[in-house]
Amino acid sequence: MTDVALSPKPAAATSGAALLMVEGLQAWYGESHILHGVDFDVREGEVVTLLGRNGAGKTTTLKSIMGIVPQRTGSVRFDGQELIGRTSDKIARAGIAFCPEERGIFASLDVQENLLLPPVVRPGGLSVEQIFELFPNLKERLHSSQGTKLSGGEQQMLAIGRALMARPKILLLDEPSLGLSPRLVGEVFALIRGLASEGLTILLVEQNVKQGLGCADRGYLLSTGSVVMTGSADELLADPAVIDSYLGGRSNGS
Repeated sequence: MTDVALSPKPAAATSGAALLMVEGLQAWYGESHILHGVDFDVREGEVVTLLGRNGAGKTTTLKSIMGIVPQRTGSVRFDGQELIGRTSDKIARAGIAFCPEERGIFASLDVQENLLLPPVVRPGGLSVEQIFELFPNLKERLHSSQGTKLSGGEQQMLAIGRALMARPKILLLDEPSLGLSPRLVGEVFALIRGLASEGLTILLVEQNVKQGLGCADRGYLLSTGSVVMTGSADELLADPAVIDSYLGGRSNGS
């Protein structure tokens, strides 16, 4: 990380209005009822991590916020605006950027071409030059195709870089450590901590408990589509129920 600033970092928020407020969120894939009244909030300047086993509803929660899952009810309020009923493009233009589990970059395009095709253009987004200052590894791979020459960590950085070009108010990250070696996992989470320290609000889905909570202010534990536990990152890391009862006794995401 370099000194390219996103915005002033607010003090760690423990009270006050939420930037993102999810209340009673329910979602379906066809006839399958996945989310059963999910409630949580994310305050400006926070990193909040959603935890849970596979199938707990974490990814569906992010996709429901973004309007990718059309069958949803409840309330998702972002920056004072209700998002339920809005389309994904309008939600993105409101200031939410989403990096999906599959990263969403184009294998047929090189690094620069991917960066020049941001999913949403918003005023004040970072330039390509600023993205290269944040991620010097990407500049070294400027004309590399992501599908053949970029490491998993570099592909993740490219996906995040594309999102930052839209100048989001909040970044949704889905399983950023998925498929990465331990060394690259460390690099990606160092990146996430750096972005948070520069003022970016982040909602993170992650199975790697230690890493996911290690960069978070607070966490929510999901099980079968409902929030079953919440607390500060330190509280959840110190609670054996988080690992033993809901995460299968694994703290490293393996």
